[in-house]
Amino acid sequence: MTVLVPTVRLSQPTDREPLISWFMEGDTLDGFPMQELPEVTDAVKLWMDFVAYLRCGITAEVNGEPCGMAVLYLQYLQKLRHTCLFGIIVREDMRGRGIGALLIQELMEKAKNVFHIEILCLEVYEGNPAQRLYKKMGFTVFGVQNAFLLDAQGNYKQKICMQRPL
Repeated sequence: MTVLVPTVRLSQPTDREPLISWFMEGDTLDGFPMQELPEVTDAVKLWMDFVAYLRCGITAEVNGEPCGMAVLYLQYLQKLRHTCLFGIIVREDMRGRGIGALLIQELMEKAKNVFHIEILCLEVYEGNPAQRLYKKMGFTVFGVQNAFLLDAQGNYKQKICMQRPL
């Protein structure tokens, strides 16, 4: 296996198209609430709005090519600014190679040092193998919502809420 030397930079508008394509790869949408391209396009618009206006998204690259992204969904209400939900995705062929861990580590540092976030949160769906990474990175389960997601096969999946103090 080739040794990867990933770098991380602020996300930019040109990351929109790769982001859409990563969501549409293989079974990636099984780990997200979107099911079809119009829903993905709407979710990516929201993601990229946070990137454009608040500079709170990061992109991992290998050899100058984007291979993963993460974003902080910052709260605008003062009472909620200490906590933040985040999103993350890694290109299918780059999974399991440390890109996700690098993105989470960099995002945690940015959340704490730039945006003064105290608690970072995520939502993951039952069966998503990324749960192992989140646990390894120090996230713990604080809630489960049964029958949250109805997948394309007609099966219900739990939404698992995880958090990590920074």
